[in-house]
Amino acid sequence: MRFIALLISFFALLQVISAISGVDISSASTIESFSCLKSAGYDFAIIRAYESLGQVDPNGPHSVYNARDAGIEYVDVYMFPCPTCGNGAGQAESMVNYLKGYNANYGMVWLDIEGPQYWMSQSENVAFFESLVAGLRAEGAHIGVYTSASQWEPIMGGYTGGSEFPLWYAHYDGNPSFSDFSPFNGWSTPSIKQYDDTGDSCGLGFDLNWYP
Repeated sequence: MRFIALLISFFALLQVISAISGVDISSASTIESFSCLKSAGYDFAIIRAYESLGQVDPNGPHSVYNARDAGIEYVDVYMFPCPTCGNGAGQAESMVNYLKGYNANYGMVWLDIEGPQYWMSQSENVAFFESLVAGLRAEGAHIGVYTSASQWEPIMGGYTGGSEFPLWYAHYDGNPSFSDFSPFNGWSTPSIKQYDDTGDSCGLGFDLNWYP
């Protein structure tokens, strides 16, 4: 019995050791800020590349550069779309092409689906989401979804089409683990957890994230 308990503890420790911590930002940055975050143990960054006003984020490409130049190994971007602006595919394509224009080197594009007050009817929202996906696919992007049950369900209803993509979810419990996660709308396992929204150091405000 003691051996089994030790074995369980070993595998739990192994998961902690292999997990990595990261940040997401929605503001301008510097190489020095990311170097500071790298020294503090953060190994990935997710940068806002599109704003909810319906326009690209001009800080996006430069923050991607800054993170890369500081030695951050994994750099993704996220898109906060404007549902009421329409033409989801056009919004997605404009963001990707803007980043291409700067030769920004990033991995995933995470679609930020939150804030039911900014969205429309559930049927319109599903159509808009599928348009975003179509635009990103046309540009060859690797797609993920940032959302939570409390956000997705009021916006999309029972729609499960998002679950074909990796899930980045938020729960500000200060716990870097998936122990709190409950499946919803086709997602049975998440990929990233945003567990704290009060990060403030190295000259940046940021959210804290965990990836096993």
